[in-house]
Amino acid sequence: MTKRQKLLFGGLVLVDNDRFEQVSILVREGVIEALIPQGEGPDDAEQIDVSNRLIIPGLVNGHTHSHGALGRGGVAGDLTLEPFLSRAAWLNGSRRVDDLRLAAELSAAESIRKGCTSCFDLFIELPGPTVEGIHAVANAYHEAGLRAVVAPMIADQTLYQALPGLLDSFEPPLRDMVAALSLPDWPKTMATCAEAFDSWPIAMDRVRPGLGPTIPLHCSDVFLQSCSAMSNRDQIPLQTHLAETRMQQVMAMQKYGTTITAHLNNIGVLGPQFSGAHGVWISEPEAAILAGHKSCICHNPLSNLRLGSGIAPVRMLMDAGVGMGVGTDASNTSDGQNMFEAMRLAATLSRANAEGSDEWVSTREAFNMATTGSARIMGLKNVGMIAAGWAADLLFLDAGYCHYTPLRNPLDQIVFSENGAALREVMIAGEYVFANDRVLTLNEAALAVRAHDAVERLDTANAQTRLLNEAASVVVQSFCRATCAASLSRIN
Repeated sequence: MTKRQKLLFGGLVLVDNDRFEQVSILVREGVIEALIPQGEGPDDAEQIDVSNRLIIPGLVNGHTHSHGALGRGGVAGDLTLEPFLSRAAWLNGSRRVDDLRLAAELSAAESIRKGCTSCFDLFIELPGPTVEGIHAVANAYHEAGLRAVVAPMIADQTLYQALPGLLDSFEPPLRDMVAALSLPDWPKTMATCAEAFDSWPIAMDRVRPGLGPTIPLHCSDVFLQSCSAMSNRDQIPLQTHLAETRMQQVMAMQKYGTTITAHLNNIGVLGPQFSGAHGVWISEPEAAILAGHKSCICHNPLSNLRLGSGIAPVRMLMDAGVGMGVGTDASNTSDGQNMFEAMRLAATLSRANAEGSDEWVSTREAFNMATTGSARIMGLKNVGMIAAGWAADLLFLDAGYCHYTPLRNPLDQIVFSENGAALREVMIAGEYVFANDRVLTLNEAALAVRAHDAVERLDTANAQTRLLNEAASVVVQSFCRATCAASLSRIN
């Protein structure tokens, strides 16, 4: 039975991500059927008054990790990425399938509250992915109403195996303990992913699978090639953490004799389905390689600052023709799922090292990165814009809120000022998922109780692993500092 059309009237609408107009939005079956002049439209459509609203497309998070929702506050101290990964590993241990689902539900609830309607989730399950775990995360997003790419974050080498010389920095018995850590053989991991994808538990119209080989250094070449082959065969997105830190590029030169991107190109991993998260230490030659393969980079300014990774060369990447999106990263590395904040930083942070304003990322560019740019990374078609034939994923901002009083340049004011405080309603595929300060698809009070109970249980179960991780991270931090310092000394 065909659902009744919905006519949203009275709002100020961002049309084609280009201009705001007083038009009505006609929605049918989750899709924008037409934009029509105010006062017109079919009489038999459901009439929805959206007066006093600025209406923009839902924001698209091109890179996050739902497991971080249960990891908030779990790692103290000022750590760069590699020692953080070492110290934080315990947070993901001992998790049951229902913990994976809970983390995804927590992340989905926060995403909706902050105006995000789609996300690329690289979630982790230790020691390796399971069909049940992958399906649990997929079902969580499906029932929350979000669009998502669910990509198990996978590797076949631990941090200690991946970085040349790291194990030699440890003294016994700690060296023996970290050396004993292992991940499943890559054929087993790929077989699990194939089984999970082939038996996908829900329709793929909103939630679909992807692959997340965590960091190229942590994956054997044959494993990366297997991931790429599955991505190309099944036409599913593949995302990895690419040149996130200086350390990754230093280690790539030691391990491969070239940059990370050049190595991925040499082994045939790059392509239109491929995206790299962060790209902070990407060089111009690497950008040219990525652009040549129509690959993308997802900018994550929140976590790049939090972990001291650096400032990504967004203008250089754009000028080279690399497709660009925006992401939040995990809630325990960026402190939230606020895409408004990530989008604002994408615009303003570009000014920090620029020689002139012509190198800045404009508000329009930042907005497009956070909508159609990230949608491209996720492989979503007709998502991220308000136009006929596009998904009815809509955000409704209070036009009377202080951010918009007075209202002169709505798009600039949204990008520079909005943090989610003016968000009043969220619609995904033509259905409201947030209204009256309440997520309509999830019981947030029950989620809070479950999260408290889960963390209490997990922290107890992982107490011994935590001590091991904390001791190991001290060595990792010292190793990374010394390695990068030696690299800089050679350059100078």
